[in-house]
Amino acid sequence: MEPLWMPSEERIRNANITAFIQFVNKKYSLNLEGFQSLYQWSIDDRQDFWAAVWEFGQVLASQPYEKVLEESPTMIGAKWFVGSRLNFAENLLRFRDDRIALVFKGEDQETVRMSYAQLYDEVARMAKALREAGVVPGDRVAGYVPNMIQTVVAMLAATSMGAVWSSCSPDFDIKGVLDRFGQIAPKILFTADGYFYNGKSHDSLERISGILQQLPNIEKVVVIPYTRSREDIGAITNAVHYNDFIAKEQGLKIAFERLPFDHPLYIMYSSGTTGLPKCMVHGAGGTLIQYLKEHLLHVDLKREDKIYYFTTCGWMMWNWLVSGLAVGATLILFDGSPFYPDPGAIFQLAQDEKMTILGTSARYIASVEKVGLKPKEQYDLSSLRTICSTGSPLSEESFRFVYRDVKEDIDLASISGGTDLISCFALGCPILPVYEGELQCRGLGMKVEAYNFQGQSVVGQQGELVCSASFPSQPIYFWHDPEGTKYRAAYFGRFPNRWHHGDFIEITAHGGVKIFGRSDATLNPGGVRIGTAEIYRQVEAMEEISDSIVVGQDWDNDVRVLLFVKTAPNVEFNDALVNRIKKTIRENATPRHVPALILPVDDIPCTLNGKKVELAVRNIIEGKPVTNKDALANPNALDYFRNLSELKR
Repeated sequence: MEPLWMPSEERIRNANITAFIQFVNKKYSLNLEGFQSLYQWSIDDRQDFWAAVWEFGQVLASQPYEKVLEESPTMIGAKWFVGSRLNFAENLLRFRDDRIALVFKGEDQETVRMSYAQLYDEVARMAKALREAGVVPGDRVAGYVPNMIQTVVAMLAATSMGAVWSSCSPDFDIKGVLDRFGQIAPKILFTADGYFYNGKSHDSLERISGILQQLPNIEKVVVIPYTRSREDIGAITNAVHYNDFIAKEQGLKIAFERLPFDHPLYIMYSSGTTGLPKCMVHGAGGTLIQYLKEHLLHVDLKREDKIYYFTTCGWMMWNWLVSGLAVGATLILFDGSPFYPDPGAIFQLAQDEKMTILGTSARYIASVEKVGLKPKEQYDLSSLRTICSTGSPLSEESFRFVYRDVKEDIDLASISGGTDLISCFALGCPILPVYEGELQCRGLGMKVEAYNFQGQSVVGQQGELVCSASFPSQPIYFWHDPEGTKYRAAYFGRFPNRWHHGDFIEITAHGGVKIFGRSDATLNPGGVRIGTAEIYRQVEAMEEISDSIVVGQDWDNDVRVLLFVKTAPNVEFNDALVNRIKKTIRENATPRHVPALILPVDDIPCTLNGKKVELAVRNIIEGKPVTNKDALANPNALDYFRNLSELKR
């Protein structure tokens, strides 16, 4: 296969990872050349590798580590950078100059900018206010907030004193918030008065009143003005306006709490589509060093960069994005619909802000192509050098679209990981070629393998994504799981002492990664494993199809493949379209990929982060309950799948 893109010699020469290879070679008297030799060394000598990341990334610590890794009989028991003490927020606030740290753009809102010096000052004032409110290390501070500057300030202020931050998007309804925050009992809650989406403002305060009735632990609600200048909050218990809460003094210094490497930093949540969300607790040090590795070496982030990721505060990509402060880059925050006021809104933002790194979802890229946008003809994207994509597998057609209609000289970095590790297993790399349908590489220091049915590591064959050695950003524990029972069941039940992630993948001969969808949604017609992504790639490349979802149904002691499609506007669903879909799949995949049934649907159910929920649809079809619809952006879309006559035996 010919690559779609090759990095220039200049780009390779100036990349952070090239400097890192030189640094490692000198420090350890090695002769590594290029990414593949670096990757092999990083998994063979993990302790030296992570020690090199610590030094190269200039981790700020009040006490150095005594030992890089204290291994354990189980991956869960591994301890990293034993003896060290640090503070996450201090590492993100190491720069305190006049360079712009944060740019915030909301729908139809004036752009707001904040320098690193201003950010430090505002965090210092907020930290003082939180201390005076009684926050101490280990307390939970929560955010029901848009992706805005005050959210970053609140997180940094909380974590500067060793409190644990947890956030969710303001489009969660009351039950969705309670399913999350109700488990962790936060002391302080930050909220905006509302948020904007698709040209409309949405109120958050009415929901806050309902949330507080069932969260008695909250001692203070800090309300950020956003959709209105100063809303009356008298009816909300213990509420105070942001500007009245934050300390008034200028020139304060932050008293950073330097705590052990594995001190709790974030509480993250599973999607919750099959039950109450799991509360995954991530440590400060592991999160920090993993993000330094990903930003510096895989994304090639530098101080002069301007990085954007379309995300809400309920998705781990928000946590990923804000850690770019540790490199000193400018972060571009956005609240609203990426299609408002038109499908080119994000590319307009990229042009206006001279964005260098643009992050989005595979779903967004496919949607932009569907509406016929050709960004390279309509916007000045000369500053843009990297596009990151995650959330679901990026189709081969979307790879071609980016190089054809967005920009030819671009590192298209499809990345994949999860909230579970608050980072990535597979990513981009600025010194590697881009191949159609592939993630460029496995993450440095991450021993990622594809396991077949027999638990053997295979290359060039499809298998289960397994990480067979410990890594720093594993959850330190699950909330309310003192014996680690839920933790072990989540990742270590399939392959003993191997992290089983639940993705169906192939590692290619040149070290790339192909992802075929979630393995728990993998189809098995006739005993042949088929990843759902293999079908999506064919169907969603068709102009007639707006979206789709594919599931397996138990049928006559086998599994039959069901495909539900949402047609594009003004496209009629009929036998001719069904035949075209089958022909496309048969010719571009295999006859086994052709669905037994293809049915029309008005909407495709997905999570708030845009991920299709095959398991929820399959449960509905099989008459099983879907226990947490609040994790879905459009829960009513599930109703269509109940009692379909075509699916009855």
